[in-house]
Amino acid sequence: MDDQQAVSFDVRYPESSSRLLALLAIFFWFKLLLIIPHGIILYALWIAVFVTNYIAQWVILFTGKYPRGLFDFGVGVQRWSLRVTAWLNGWTDQYPPFGMK
Repeated sequence: MDDQQAVSFDVRYPESSSRLLALLAIFFWFKLLLIIPHGIILYALWIAVFVTNYIAQWVILFTGKYPRGLFDFGVGVQRWSLRVTAWLNGWTDQYPPFGMK
């Protein structure tokens, strides 16, 4: 089926890692301060995801298809959350961008 909705996840192994960020990981509260703007926005977006998922279940019930826009919105919020979590846990040195793409 060409109409299947799928999500792929690729992780590239970093060639080098920042020692400064590793040192900052000792002071975990510093990273938490930097992540506050992401946390506020993601909190509101996750509430919106729960609402849109509720709407999507009714649309799926009556039409048999998951609306593409609702699917892309939910996947985008999950991607953003994963990037924030990866940076906060030290899995990547790149500060997460504000966006769902």
